[in-house]
Amino acid sequence: MSIPPFDFDYLRRLVHEHSGVVLEPHKDYLAVLHLERIAERASHRSIASFVEHLKKSPFGDLHLQAIEALVINETSFFRDRDPFEILKSSVLPSLIESRSSSRAIHLWCAACSTGQEPYSIAMLIREAFPKLATWDIRLIATDFSKQALDRAQQGLYSNLEVSRGLPLNFRDRYFRQVGRSWQISPEIRQMVEFRELNLIQPWNSLPRMDIIFLRNILIYFDLETKRSVFDRVQQTLQPDGFLFLGGGETTLYLNSRFETIQTTMGLYHRLRSA
Repeated sequence: MSIPPFDFDYLRRLVHEHSGVVLEPHKDYLAVLHLERIAERASHRSIASFVEHLKKSPFGDLHLQAIEALVINETSFFRDRDPFEILKSSVLPSLIESRSSSRAIHLWCAACSTGQEPYSIAMLIREAFPKLATWDIRLIATDFSKQALDRAQQGLYSNLEVSRGLPLNFRDRYFRQVGRSWQISPEIRQMVEFRELNLIQPWNSLPRMDIIFLRNILIYFDLETKRSVFDRVQQTLQPDGFLFLGGGETTLYLNSRFETIQTTMGLYHRLRSA
């Protein structure tokens, strides 16, 4: 199967309008790679026929399936390592001290995909900060993809997925083998609250956050969308909170209220003092 340029242009507009993600014009191979099976299941003999059906139909489940298939959801346990080391050595100890009266810490993993990032944070908290078991730790993980969230809530991962970044002792302690897969333990799954949330739509349901992980998603947004997201992150993050971005992402020239903090282990971002 192949896809005509004008059909891929339609898909690019569809994805951008509903997810904020910008698909580059030369990435039409993504449509061939990811839409062929969806088209066949919907009884279309070609991607062009499937796209024509999308164009003529009211927005619905097939449109969502196409969008979710075209948006990259690459993730892994303890991805890039440095943010988790900073979280363990600096950020959480600081918040434990500053939140000693309220005994509450709120964390948000945005664009969490299939859940490896929030589960990594949950395991880190359980492993390194057992005292927080009596605190109000609220770990909210969101994504716009219902399909990805369904997988995340199951907490079921392949051998390949658990071999990417997950320490062997964590696998043995917090997972059980189910056939050829590995399922994360109920105690860790219960620590994470998964929600459907689209970053380009309102976030009214989110509480103020002490820590925000917004990693490896902004690189797919255009400048206007990045600025809009950072404006709302600024409103969502506590004045003394911590923001983690992906390795190729920055607040520079996008929101002047944030400053970058350099450590020996890597970077994080905070709001400047008023």
